[in-house]
Amino acid sequence: MYHPSDTGRAVSARCVVIMGVCGAGKSRLAEALARRLDGACVEGDDFHSAGAKSRMAAGQALSDAEREPWLDAIAAAACAAARPARDVVIACSALRRSYRDRLRSRLGPPIFASLAFVHLTGPRALVAARLAARDDHFVGESLLDSQLAILEPLSPDEAGFTLEISPPVDAVVDRAMEMLAELDPQRTGAAEAEGAPDRHHGSS
Repeated sequence: MYHPSDTGRAVSARCVVIMGVCGAGKSRLAEALARRLDGACVEGDDFHSAGAKSRMAAGQALSDAEREPWLDAIAAAACAAARPARDVVIACSALRRSYRDRLRSRLGPPIFASLAFVHLTGPRALVAARLAARDDHFVGESLLDSQLAILEPLSPDEAGFTLEISPPVDAVVDRAMEMLAELDPQRTGAAEAEGAPDRHHGSS
């Protein structure tokens, strides 16, 4: 695992977590955003145990106790991918504040200079249609309502923002870049910052 002492200087890279319910498009956006940032992508689904995948495929929601080692494994993978000046983008539901706090405790300094959450949200009908259309994933529409029930949107004291998923993915990535530029203009660059709204936490 990389550690800042390996280079003798602080890490300038940040970690971005793409969060939201199943079917919101976290994986697709995380991959596209990582490419745009020339960073690394960590897919949270890869770190579920076989037992957890089987339960979710059967429509059974995971308990908090079952999620904790999964969150820790995701954080460990992100830390392993950390390098100076290379952002890491994670696709992870991170539905509850406690889940995000657990990630925050493992993904802040000195490993990453900053951590931001991007909450993908949209009409239930749109998310349900996306879930119904996919047949290559262990999570289906049967888990949507249980995830919506426990979802805790970002609080004002959490670094991050909310994005609407209805536009094409390239437009969502563009908007994410604008909002990230507002949160951390030195990392994203002044070019992407043009047109970003004057707010720290909000929706689009």
